[in-house]
Amino acid sequence: MNNVFDNPAKWSENVIIADADFIDKVAFDLTVNFERMLMRRIPKADLARWIDCVALDGGVREGKNEVQVVLIHDKKTERLDNFTPSDIKTEINGMAFNDHLGEFSMSAYPVEELVSKADFIAEAAMIASSQKEVKRVMVVPDDEEAYAKVRHAIRRIDDEGKRITLFAMQPMEGGNFRQEILGYSLMSALGIKGEEIK
Repeated sequence: MNNVFDNPAKWSENVIIADADFIDKVAFDLTVNFERMLMRRIPKADLARWIDCVALDGGVREGKNEVQVVLIHDKKTERLDNFTPSDIKTEINGMAFNDHLGEFSMSAYPVEELVSKADFIAEAAMIASSQKEVKRVMVVPDDEEAYAKVRHAIRRIDDEGKRITLFAMQPMEGGNFRQEILGYSLMSALGIKGEEIK
C-alpha cells in the first residue's frame, strides 16, 4: 500500500474509512427511492453532514475532537455525483472543516491495480485499529465480501479501550466491533426527516 497508512504521526484519535464509490451509489439509490415515495426532489447529500452522523454513530461527542476521514475510491472516480462537495481532487482531498464535533481532515486515495478495494479498506482498517493513539475507528466497506474482509482483518485487535464500528445497509455477521445501519446517516445527509417516512 506504499506505506500510505504506516506513518503513526498521521493518525488522529478518530478515524473514518469509507468506500467513496459505495456511499455515492447508496446515496443515489436512496435519492431515487425517496423521491418516488415522498413525491419531492431530494437534494445531493451534504458530505460534511454525513461525516458528522458517522462520527456520532461511532462514538464521537461534541468537543474539540480531531477526526481523520479517509475516502477510498476507484482510480477512475473523479467525483461523488450524489454529494456536495463532489470533486475528489479539488473539493475533498486535503480539505478540512470544523464544527461542533471538532476538526475533520479529509483524504482520498485511489485503489491501484495491485490490490482490490476490499483488501485496501480491510488493511487500512487493521492498520488504523492497531495504532495506539487511535481510539475510534469507523469503517464503511462496500458489499458482504468487503465487510467480511474487514471483519477478518480486525478480529485480532483486542485493545479494550478501542471502539470500532462497521457500517452496512443491513445487520451483518458480528465480531469484536459495533454495527450501525449506513442508511440512517445518508438519509440525514440527504435531508430526509424521520417524520416524513412514518
